[in-house]
Amino acid sequence: MEFALLSVFIPTFFFVSLTPGMCMTLAMTMGMTIGVKRALWMMLGELIGVGLVAALAAAGVAALLLNYPNFFLAFKLLGGAYLAYIGVQMWRSKGKMAIQLDQEKTEASRRELALQGFVTAIANPKGWAFFVALLPPFLNPEQALASQLVTLISVILTLEFMCLLIYASGGRTLRTLLMQSSNVRAMNRFSGSLMVGVGAWLGFGS
Repeated sequence: MEFALLSVFIPTFFFVSLTPGMCMTLAMTMGMTIGVKRALWMMLGELIGVGLVAALAAAGVAALLLNYPNFFLAFKLLGGAYLAYIGVQMWRSKGKMAIQLDQEKTEASRRELALQGFVTAIANPKGWAFFVALLPPFLNPEQALASQLVTLISVILTLEFMCLLIYASGGRTLRTLLMQSSNVRAMNRFSGSLMVGVGAWLGFGS
């Protein structure tokens, strides 16, 4: 891929990724409740989802799916309900994502964390529409599509990961500030409200 195209693509996608959205809000929430290190598993699932969406968008599948909104409607509602349920559990200081009030703590598995990230990434129609609009101008029909996609998706995932780390680190810092009051319940309610917001955003956002 030509350097000139990459020099435009990299800052464009970085600033888009850095814009607050569902995945970044989820990263911040996970940074607050389980820490950046364990949130890496959520990020892994999210990056797999983003890579899949980007590849399918480039292949033209996304354009087809966006013409059949009932598919997305069902998936969005299910995904949103799933995240909202977790948020309610966190608000009640229950569940594996909440900061526990007692000493016994049951942590979410790596698989559960990765699933949250994956569902959030692939159930967002705005993400599909964005890649449908963004990728074609940077693809040269006279060159091998596979090699171009490998380059672009590698750049996309690298920038996305950087932004997820920024938000998760911000959540960890916010947790440090809020936990100075030792009010764990309030911290859980704040984090749970964010998670419910992500679920509602996913389920009912356009």
